[in-house]
Order: sequence, then structure tokens, then C-alpha cells
Amino acid sequence: MKIRIVYSLFAFTVLLSACSKEKEKEESTVRPHHSIEAPVAKKVAEELKAHGDTRIDNYFWMRLSDKQKNAETPDTQTKDVLDYLNAENDYKDAAMKHTDSLQKKLYDEIVGRIKKDDASVPYNDNGYSYYSRFEKGMDYALYCRKKLEEGAKEEIMLNGPEMAEGLSYFGLGGRSVSPDNKLLAYGVDTVSRRRYTVYFKNLETGEMLSDKLDNTTSGAVWANDNKTVFYTSKDSVTLRANKIYKHVLGTDQSKDELVFEEKDETFSTFIYKSRSDKYLIIGSYQTLSTEYRYLDADTPDGEWKIIQPRERDLEYNVAHFGDHFYIKTNLDATNFKLVKTPITATTKDNWEDVIPHREDILLENFTVFKNNLVLGERVNGLSTIRVMKWNGEEDHYIEFNDPAYLAYTSTNLDFDTNILRYSYTSLTTPFSTIDYNMDSKEQKVLKEQEVIDPNFSKDNYVSERLYATARDGVKIPISLVYKKGVKRSANTPLLLYSYGSYGSSTEPYFSSTRLSLLDRGFVFAMAHIRGGQEMGRHWYEDGKLLKKKNTFTDFIDCGDYLVKEGFTSADHLYAQGGSAGGLLMGAILNMKPELWNGVVAAVPFVDVVSTMMDETIPLTTFEFDEWGNPKDKEYYEYMKSYSPYDNVTAKDYPNILITTGYWDSQVQYWEPAKWIAKLRDLKTDDNLLIMDCDMETGHGGASGRFARYKRTALSYAFMLDLEGIEK
Repeated sequence: MKIRIVYSLFAFTVLLSACSKEKEKEESTVRPHHSIEAPVAKKVAEELKAHGDTRIDNYFWMRLSDKQKNAETPDTQTKDVLDYLNAENDYKDAAMKHTDSLQKKLYDEIVGRIKKDDASVPYNDNGYSYYSRFEKGMDYALYCRKKLEEGAKEEIMLNGPEMAEGLSYFGLGGRSVSPDNKLLAYGVDTVSRRRYTVYFKNLETGEMLSDKLDNTTSGAVWANDNKTVFYTSKDSVTLRANKIYKHVLGTDQSKDELVFEEKDETFSTFIYKSRSDKYLIIGSYQTLSTEYRYLDADTPDGEWKIIQPRERDLEYNVAHFGDHFYIKTNLDATNFKLVKTPITATTKDNWEDVIPHREDILLENFTVFKNNLVLGERVNGLSTIRVMKWNGEEDHYIEFNDPAYLAYTSTNLDFDTNILRYSYTSLTTPFSTIDYNMDSKEQKVLKEQEVIDPNFSKDNYVSERLYATARDGVKIPISLVYKKGVKRSANTPLLLYSYGSYGSSTEPYFSSTRLSLLDRGFVFAMAHIRGGQEMGRHWYEDGKLLKKKNTFTDFIDCGDYLVKEGFTSADHLYAQGGSAGGLLMGAILNMKPELWNGVVAAVPFVDVVSTMMDETIPLTTFEFDEWGNPKDKEYYEYMKSYSPYDNVTAKDYPNILITTGYWDSQVQYWEPAKWIAKLRDLKTDDNLLIMDCDMETGHGGASGRFARYKRTALSYAFMLDLEGIEK
């Protein structure tokens, strides 16, 4: 009997202890946002029909036109949208209130690592040395020059802090000096919509000219007469760069001559001046085709001539050297090749190979010097710089030692020189500007990004290059970095980042900002997934159109690999991507939500079908060859099968932070706004779901040097808080 009583007491004690621990566990999982009422967006069912299919969009009403956004007095719809966006911001502030001190600490240390009175490395052009510099405490730069003579005084061409004073957003676009060095043309955007007004300044007197060019892409290109400029304007609805105008100083913009109009809605246009200053060149481009025309810069009223008429699947770009145009092209060359053609006979029938096509090397860019040809190539997924003598005597690559890095040619305006300027960085090496003697192979580091932290040393961090096997057997590179001493374990937090679209490679570069995660025990990894171009042109081709899902499954497979290899676990794995990388985040959330503890989706492109169906939205027609045209049923059905917004369902999702900008011209604010509303309505978990909508900015976020890091601090605090890291 006594034994039975003892066992009963023991069992009761164990039960009591278990209940106590369960209560503690429950209390520990109760997070601040659980006691805060989240915004609930109203539903107004909109039927969207195509190909016999009907989609119901309950949040279609969130879309506003530019006219509505710019109206002095908001209409009812505008007010409803603003109320909802502000409610989401208020909820985010309340849900993250307990991290305010952490966010401030993160912001202070991130900004604290930035040299406050920093300056760029000067480059020489036409008798002057040009550079930009920051004064302590200033968010914007001073743009300066000096004559290339002993004792020359600094000339401040543009004073960024003064120009930005009183503005909630200030973006400085292209800057170009007239051939006689007397006049400056520069673009300014004060809305964050990437529509710039070009102004002109007399650099000798400091006076502003009366000329003003509205609705441009950012700058102007000078003819050699010092009075004629050419610029690109945008369609007022789609913001597509579609027209090239000629402007003569002293005349009103309304008198400007239209010299070229890109009437194909899938193309955009631009203009630049050849490095030789001999030719003005107009380019037209879309995903699969380009076309160029040229004009002698000495005769701005002359006739433009086409180099090679556009053809489907034919891409090329042009540089001038002597009596030839040098052209990088994919003509019978998947990974591109370099050809040359006489200026008097420019069509493809006259193209002569300079660097033939290679199956295992991607030709990315080239720079022509008097005695050397410099090639930017990608070998085994890594950028390389190759130097060749025109006389054929020597051909070599610059050597780099990091397992993952980025190297690229920088500003090289001098044609007759043996000095190549290039930039180098890796996951552990700050950005460096280097002058390389192409004859002696000697290198001189002109500047290495300074990290203002007495405890920082690149030797404190380790980088690796790994390969995950995708579900179809393809090897996917992963570059990662962590602080020495951090161990692989199921409890180690890891942030996996990628982009994966447009053939844009995810580069392994250094970030002083990232140190705030690494120093707190995070591993940071980049997945070089298909849709980028790291492994060659086929890498891009295998991650777009009807193969787009490879991008998403590659990323998931990289996450699975890192868990399997013991770097982390699903409880401590995070994902981040922005813009088209935000589409990636939306897709992986639907496809495998249980793999991630938290996801940060920045300015995410998530309403793929609706956006690509609407040709009035900026970028839509231009991107049919990237995503497909949903007016074609095959593409419609494929897009619909992965579009993040269309595939939100009633299930558990991880913690999610979404960021956007009200004035975003690339991914309209209503995409993430609709997405979060639908997620909140359908998801079955009680994890954190918040959105930060910057009401003053667009796709690139805040314009100031420091202000942008407030959002970075929010993103880091979001992840650190989930890890229980409070300091």
C-alpha cells in the first residue's frame, strides 16, 4: 500500500513537472504579435478571366493609377489603399516594438562601420581628375574634379547635401561633362519613380542654364560640338524607354527633334558615346534581341546608320577601335564570342572572329586598349580577367586566390596605356580598387574599402565553395561565409540568399553590413541557382520561361543540402531575396514552407499572371521573353502554377517579413500588399507576418547613404529575434 502511494506521489510529481515545463514552453512561444490585432483587408471579388479560366482576386481594388497617387485630394479608393498600407506599417511597428533597441544597435553598428569622410578613387578624363567624396555626417556625396596639373584646386561640380535638402527622396542620375569641359549635364529624381529631369550647369561660372529636360532615363550624351545633347525619354504610362531626342542648348524642350522611336513594345532604347568619343550609338534591346545604330559625334545633324538589323535570338553589343567596331555576340555562340567588322561594312556577313566561341567559358565583357585586349570571362562559375596582347605575344589571366570572389574591370577611359584598373572583392575581402600593369603584371592596390571597427580583420572569417545536387542531378554552386569558431550544428542559424533571374549572377561579394549577422553566429550563404548566368548561358536558359521552376527547386535543394550537411536545421534556416528574388521567396514559401524558420521578401514580384497580362504596367511587354506571354495558354497555365499570389493556400507558413515602396516603378506596391492580405487571410499558423511599406520611396528604397540601413536593421532584427538573440 505504501509502495503504491509512493508511486502515485512520484507519478503526480512527474506529471506536475511535465505540466510546468509544457506551460513554460507555451509561454515561451507566445510572441508579442500574438496579442496585437493584425490588419484585415476588405474583400472585393474581381473575376479575372483568360483561356476559359477564372481567377478570383479579392484584393484587386488595391491597385491605384499614377494619376490617383499624384492627386492633391485622394479619392475614396486611394484613401482605402493608404489606410490599409498605413495599418500594415502600424502593425509592423507594434509587432516589432520589442526589438526597437536591437534595431537601433544594429543600425548604429552598421553605419558605424562606414567611413564618414570617404572618397572614391579618382579617374582621369580629358585633362581632369574626377571623384566623389562624403563629408562627415552627410547622407549625400560631393561630386568633384581637379585639373591634371600641380597645385590644382578642387572644383565641386554638384553638392549633393545641398541639392537633397528638404527632400524626402533625392536620386542623382547620369552625369556627363561637355567635350570642352565647360558644361555639366545631370539627372535628378525626387520621386523614386526613375523618371529624371536633366539640368545643365556652367562649370566655369557655377550658373545654371535655363535648359531643362523632363521625363528622361537619367542623363544626356554630348555631341562633339558642345551644344547638342541626346537623351532618352520614357512612355508616360509604361515608363518604357522608347524615344531618343536631340536637344540644342538654348532652345525649349518642346522644340527637340525626335531622332529615333522604338515602336516595338517589347524593346527599350538607350544612347551612349563610344569610349573613343568618335561615335554616338543608339541601342535597342529586349531579352532575346538587340540592334544598334551609330552617328559620327562630330556631325550631330547627320544620318544614323544601322550596324546590324535586329533578328530574333541575335544579341550583340558594340565598341569602337580604329577602323573597326568590336562586337560581343551570340551569333552561333551560346556563350558569346568577340568579332570585329569594318565601320564601312557592319552587317553580320562581315563579322570576323577575334575570340571564338567556347562551350565552357562565358564571355561577359571586353575592353580595348592600344596594345591590349582585356576580356571579362566566367570560368567554372567564377569571374576572371584575361589580358591579351594584340600582337599575340602574350595571353594570361590575373590570378585570384579566394574560393569564391568577384573581379571586374573598372573605369578605364584611357586608351593608350598599359595600366588596367579593376575591382576585386570576396566574401571575406572588402572591395578593392587595383591598378594592374599589363606588361609587368605588377599590381597596386589604390584603395581597399575601410571597415571602421577595431575588431575587424578579414582573417577572422572563412569562406567556402560547395555544390548541392539538384533533383535533376545538376550541381548547384553555393558560396558561404562564417566567422571562425562557428560550428556546423542543427542549432546554427543560416541565411540563404539568391536572385536567379534575367541571367543576373549572384556574386560572392563582401558586405560590412553582413558582419552584424556573422558576428552573432550566423552563416551566410549564396545559392548560384539557374536563372542566373554563373555557369554559362545555358544556366540562364534553364531557369526562365517554361523552365522557370528550376530556379525555385534549385534554391530549395540548396536549403535541403545545407540541412543535410549539418550546417543548420529547418528551425534555424532563413531565406532572403528581392524583386525577382522576391518571386523566388514567394515560390519557395508555397512549395516548401516547412524548410524555413523565416523569410525576408524584398520588393517582391509575386502577382506574376496579373502583371504579365497587363501591358500598361511598366516592364511587362519588355519581359515576355523572360517569363512568357500569358496571352498564350501554355505560358498562362505555367505561370499560374508557380505565381506566389495565385498559389497561397490554407496551410502553415513560416515567419515572413515583406518590404515594398509606395512609388516603386518596377514592382508596384500593390503586389506585396495584395500578397500579405491573402497570406493573412488563408494561413493556418500564428507565425509573424509583417510588411514594411516605405511611403516615400520606390524600388531601391531610401536614397540617402545611411537611411537605407534602417530597413536592413529591421530585416536583421526580424531574424535575430526569431533566434532569441537580443543583443
